[in-house]
Amino acid sequence: MNSEYSPVTLFVYNRPEHTQQVIDALRENYLARDSELIIFSDAPKDIGERDDVEQVRSYIKSIEGFKKLIVIERDSHFGLSRSIISGVTEVIRRYGKIIVLEDDLVTSPHFLEFMNDALCLYEHEERVISVCGYMYPISNMYTGTLFLRVADCWGWATWKRGWDLFEPDGKKLLIELRDKKVVREFNLDGAFNYSGLLRQQIKGKRDSWSIRWFASAFLNGKLTLFPTKSLVKNIGFDNTGTHRGFINGYDARISQEAIPVISMPVQENEEVVNAIKGFHKRRKLRFISQSCFSLYQSVKKSISCELHS
Repeated sequence: MNSEYSPVTLFVYNRPEHTQQVIDALRENYLARDSELIIFSDAPKDIGERDDVEQVRSYIKSIEGFKKLIVIERDSHFGLSRSIISGVTEVIRRYGKIIVLEDDLVTSPHFLEFMNDALCLYEHEERVISVCGYMYPISNMYTGTLFLRVADCWGWATWKRGWDLFEPDGKKLLIELRDKKVVREFNLDGAFNYSGLLRQQIKGKRDSWSIRWFASAFLNGKLTLFPTKSLVKNIGFDNTGTHRGFINGYDARISQEAIPVISMPVQENEEVVNAIKGFHKRRKLRFISQSCFSLYQSVKKSISCELHS
């Protein structure tokens, strides 16, 4: 559909094994050899991470299988948010569009095809702010694509007009959400505490750019195009990433079939939104149940130790 393919921008840090898995899968994409691959490598935060960062940098310089490889090594430690925000801004300024991956996102062979087709089809549709390759592990009867009022961060793409709406000031975003009285709607009617993540970012407790990207899109009333079957899988739920301790449950089977991108009405799919709300609520209940059981086991063990001491 598109003769000028978007550059693929990958952000890496200190996970050589993850990075190699991401590249191996990306290289199997049908459009890999027609795509430029731009890799931003963050510098180590401290001496303890130097060896892993150097191992990643040594590997990425040897990557083949793409139209062109550009490696940008940061001289100082940027951190997750600054690295992605500055890198996306740089690439958007030069190319006008971008496909973004992080070092824990494994893709379907049809990922680049889907992203480029969607970038082409909706390039001038102002109501669409981005494209995402991930879909929640929910049951739905839809095929092809759908729109959601969620700007996700697991394998995504946008244009300059979309990224221009990004507001980096989390405090400003939270105030606007409150002033417009849409905090509950932003939280999917209480299904997921997105506003809590935003407050954590504001307090410096969470280095998240993505919650600000979502809030920016939400407040501007924009939609994101999603595939009905996931083209991305996150392999980072092993306590190796920035956001450690995050409870998994988002595993999605990667589609091995192409997802057709065809013109459709630009409106949110309410049935899928409700399914996602249900998914989040079930995860919350499972987490509470597991936490209560763990607490019970700890108390039981403590009492047993006291009785036998």
